[in-house]
Amino acid sequence: QNQSSVVEFILLGFSNFPELQEQLFGVFLVVYLATLIGNAIIIVIISLEQSLHVPMYLFFLNLSVVDVSFSAVIMPQMLVVLSTEKTSISFVSCFAQMYFILFFGGAECFLLGAMAYDRFAAICHPLSYPMLMNKRVFMKLLMFSWVSGVIVATMQTTWVFSFPFCGPSEINHISCETPPVLELACADTFLFEIYAFTGTILIVMAPFLLILLSYIRILFAILQMPSTTGRQKAFSTCASHLTSVTLFYGTASLTYLQPKSGYSPETKKLMSLAYSLLTPLLNPLIYTLRNSEMKRALMKFWRRKVDLHTF
Repeated sequence: QNQSSVVEFILLGFSNFPELQEQLFGVFLVVYLATLIGNAIIIVIISLEQSLHVPMYLFFLNLSVVDVSFSAVIMPQMLVVLSTEKTSISFVSCFAQMYFILFFGGAECFLLGAMAYDRFAAICHPLSYPMLMNKRVFMKLLMFSWVSGVIVATMQTTWVFSFPFCGPSEINHISCETPPVLELACADTFLFEIYAFTGTILIVMAPFLLILLSYIRILFAILQMPSTTGRQKAFSTCASHLTSVTLFYGTASLTYLQPKSGYSPETKKLMSLAYSLLTPLLNPLIYTLRNSEMKRALMKFWRRKVDLHTF
């Protein structure tokens, strides 16, 4: 009985709305390409520009790598689902996709927390910043983010993989995420749901609270700034960062806190799109392309390319 009889799953995607499939395919393809281009530009510019090899921009670089990877795990499969009525995905491929969604999602949770600490140290303790965020501390935070992603993904995927799946095999979702797959398990998943609840609090809510506390301290520091334009600029930056962070953590926690929650499948799909589609698209715009140093580096890179073509 504990052996799985299901050899493949069927991803339903948005098959409830057949008339919208083509439009959705077009929209998601454009968003996916924009995400790839935006994040690729950041990766290339930060890698090539020596002056940007400081913790803040190296965090941005890692965030872009995570976002590109996160999109690449979900979007191509989703585009295939949208271009056909029903799409089958093998048992192994489904769990591979689940593993990488959890890996990159978990890494992003901790990475955003590390980035908030970096901004807090830079704005609230500018004189001690070189000591608070030295190369050793930076590397530890970075390694912790990536290793945490591996641990989260390995533990959760191994546990879900151990459940028997004896049918039905239709996943009413856009990808093989844990909550919709768990609904198909032919076993009592109560213990796993308790683990998912506590795990989500530690992995999603703890970094989110750390970010909120960091930004509260940052806002107090901003209020003490003598320059009005400086205050406005800092407020605008903090507001955009918090918008992106709230969108990512808010929708991810609603999805994973209660894997078998009473939300409708369509609501779950929309929440999944918020952190798998919107966040990777918005992060390059919010974190870097509004940044003056980043814009300067981009112009420098562009001029270099133009000069090369001229000669």
